[in-house]
Amino acid sequence: MKELVGYAVSEVNSRGRKFSEKPPEGRGEFQRDRDRIIHSGAFRRLEYKTQVFVNHEGDLFRTRLTHSIEVAQIARSIARHLRLNEDLSEAISLAHDLGHTPFGHAGQDALNECMKDYGGFEHNLQSVRVVDVLEERYAEFDGLNLCFETREGILKHCRMEKAVEMGELGERFIKNQRPSLEAQIANLADEIAYNNHDVDDGLRSGLITLEQLEAVPLVARHLKDVRAAYPDLGGRRVVHEMVRRMINTLVTDLIHQSAANIEAQGLETLDDVRCVPALVAFSGELNREQRELKKFLHLHLYRHYRVMRMSSKAQRIVRDLFGIFMEDVRLLPTQFQASANESEMSRARVVADYIAGMTDRYAIREHRRIFAVEEDPV
Repeated sequence: MKELVGYAVSEVNSRGRKFSEKPPEGRGEFQRDRDRIIHSGAFRRLEYKTQVFVNHEGDLFRTRLTHSIEVAQIARSIARHLRLNEDLSEAISLAHDLGHTPFGHAGQDALNECMKDYGGFEHNLQSVRVVDVLEERYAEFDGLNLCFETREGILKHCRMEKAVEMGELGERFIKNQRPSLEAQIANLADEIAYNNHDVDDGLRSGLITLEQLEAVPLVARHLKDVRAAYPDLGGRRVVHEMVRRMINTLVTDLIHQSAANIEAQGLETLDDVRCVPALVAFSGELNREQRELKKFLHLHLYRHYRVMRMSSKAQRIVRDLFGIFMEDVRLLPTQFQASANESEMSRARVVADYIAGMTDRYAIREHRRIFAVEEDPV
């Protein structure tokens, strides 16, 4: 491994853990964070949570788990090139979706609507809540007791009123500061992964076509290159070759542009990183093309009528479950009932925790168990 630059996060300049622990043997502190994330129940449940397509719609579509692994792979590559802490970038990438609801953004929007009178629901905040409170694995503390910099990277966005409540973790939002470069890398790696892999899944599903995508410059340029290099290539290999080239172009551009941005700022310490604008970025042209691709996917894939139908069903399931659990806490599993009885606010948070932790198929089954009316046998 290359020696880290002075402004990278390291065990020397880390703010450490909330609860002091004996240093790990045979691995670093951020490797320990990564391992704790991978062994968590919330991480395993990502296998059955939606990326775009609901889990039971097909075995080959991305899930939150496969997406998180792909983000981590991209983030490690970028961090390594920039001589930053790739273990930290990997840990953040693997944990960034731990708080996501079932049914992707449709589920999140529905749960946020249900929680509007109780502080709202944000999946970034929920991911921090998972690693700080909800995971129950250790005798001496709740959560996973991750390093500050890992937790900070997970919290990508935060409203000001929430930032005040977050203490040290929310300081950068109050002071208008930036997180570590490793966190910035994880954020952009997430964008690279979901845009390009949604292209792949969208084509596999038949909801979008290569002919439609030829109107998107980033896609069209790489598709043209593949067809010129392999005129007799057909089927899925064309798509895979195109997507991998697009990812390579974006990663390479991000590395070069970020390196130039860092050099221009003359960084020396981690504190320097926090006091300048975000430095991990695409070049101007690639950023424009990336935005055009994102716009295309929103219009033609995420708002496709078949996706919208499933999203509508998903939101109804979340709203129904929230409503019935708020109405009668006795319907919650036993371990949730005591906390849910403390106050209306605490009940709402417990219900949100329970629903957010569900997989797609568990939410569907739970809804069916509570609301389905069995016909009497004739």
